[in-house]
Amino acid sequence: MNKVSKTNNDTIKKEMLAALKETLGVVAPACEMVGISRNTHYVWMKEDDEYKLAVDDLLEFQMDFVESKLFSNINNGDVSSTIFYLKTKAKKRGYFEKQEIDHTTNGKDINAPINWVDGSSE
Repeated sequence: MNKVSKTNNDTIKKEMLAALKETLGVVAPACEMVGISRNTHYVWMKEDDEYKLAVDDLLEFQMDFVESKLFSNINNGDVSSTIFYLKTKAKKRGYFEKQEIDHTTNGKDINAPINWVDGSSE
């Protein structure tokens, strides 16, 4: 690859990273903005560790954006956002859902013997 095309490629990669930031990491519209195919983006991800690292870093930016919207919703009194946050971030404080599974057949208990290590059963 000659120096001119490498420099051009580097410029397009920088433009692509800026486009990904603008589209919050959504690849198709970012590629369209820059004028490259999705395949080119994924080839760069596979072959250029520095580019992949920069794209992965944009995922952190994306999550920060979404978290800011979540906190904005919570601040505005959105109950479902508050519940979601508590279920995902405050489990150790008891904010989680517990599932109970009923192992019955036609309303009757299933009797299954338990074989203990010593060979006895219950």
